Amino acid sequence: MKIHFIGIGGIGLSALAKFLTNDGHTISGSDIRQSEITNDLATSYNAKITIPHHKDAVDDADMVIYSAAVRKNNPEYIEANERGITLLSRKDALKFILKEKEVYAVGGAHGKSTTSAMLASLLPESNALIGAISKEFGSNVRSYDNDKVVFEADESDASFLNSNPYLAIVTNVELEHMEYYDYDEERFYGAYRRFLELATIRIINAEDPFLASLELPSIKLYPSKDIKDITYVLVDSKPYSRFKLKNLGTFEVFGLGEHIVTDAALAILASLELGEKLEDVRMRLREYKGIKKRFDIIQNFEECVVIDDYAHHPTEIKATINALQKFKELRGLQKITAIWQPHKYSRTLDNIDGFIECFNGVDALVILPIWSAGELHVDIDLKGALSKHDPIMAERINKEDGRVKIYSDNHIINEFSEGIIVAFGAGDITYQIRGELH
Repeated sequence: MKIHFIGIGGIGLSALAKFLTNDGHTISGSDIRQSEITNDLATSYNAKITIPHHKDAVDDADMVIYSAAVRKNNPEYIEANERGITLLSRKDALKFILKEKEVYAVGGAHGKSTTSAMLASLLPESNALIGAISKEFGSNVRSYDNDKVVFEADESDASFLNSNPYLAIVTNVELEHMEYYDYDEERFYGAYRRFLELATIRIINAEDPFLASLELPSIKLYPSKDIKDITYVLVDSKPYSRFKLKNLGTFEVFGLGEHIVTDAALAILASLELGEKLEDVRMRLREYKGIKKRFDIIQNFEECVVIDDYAHHPTEIKATINALQKFKELRGLQKITAIWQPHKYSRTLDNIDGFIECFNGVDALVILPIWSAGELHVDIDLKGALSKHDPIMAERINKEDGRVKIYSDNHIINEFSEGIIVAFGAGDITYQIRGELH
């Protein structure tokens, strides 16, 4: 089939496009702006890319798949609808894409990209469809000629219910994306319950209060008693966590923190349940290289380490800052500078108390304008709300010559070149901190 994607530059939709190319379909796509992702699709997957959106982009398409950010006044959406072309949301397209696959689905509020990437490393001949770039295979997609798929399952629009899970992992559950669930907690928790009910094999973090309350047969991980002797070490100046799991011996994994160890433990239990050999799992986990934008060390100088991190919820930011404190001690560095690009007005407002507290422990905080992700502008006084951190309010940042420069009104107002500098956010901050936006 010829399949066109509206919003193909997003990490989730681009993964589906690549996956369908590898399944033998011809793809095309459009987005509002050119990016590293659209360039890769054009060069590596022979996709015809249209920038920006235009109604002619759907010419010859047998099916059109669109991202959740696409509105019904999009010219390509309107044209496809008028032509009677099959038009599917990303959520509904999953039924078509995954219906005949043996899917190992990873869901949860936090850690699902990391856990998915770890599981893909532990199942080396499985297909993978994850929401981040695995450093091991340099993509968010990996393809083999079989039906086994590691899949990062999204709860934000309940699309994980369309993922056809044979095995389901749930890392944790936290109330978020409540606008989709009409702020109905029973509907939200019910979606997670149905996701697990769909699976034949269920692996859960049983210390999560909601997951612990479920009476479903599951392989249960109790991190506080099943994981022991966590220590943190440097390997070639990079951070690793070493730990013991149940009666399975000692493991090492890239990254720092109890949250990383919990993600690894869930992936280990899943791979063993799927028949992998213990010593193979131990070796493969040690070789796991991490994922792009998750504790992603992009500059590793002796006196200055720069890290790009996707964390955009207070729980995630707090976990990363705790890990950074350990990394600071291991490296003998003196301070942590956090640069935060809030993601969505709704998330910022809904979690403002959490954001006030999650930056405790940093020595300096820079706040960039909120990345709207398509939401309408809302005035939020972040300087006032986070006043205890004495934040530096800025317009943008850039990294050059080993320094991170802070801009306001197109003038440099500050710069940092010592200690750990970490960029938090799910917007274009990843390009700013890498010096790729000018």
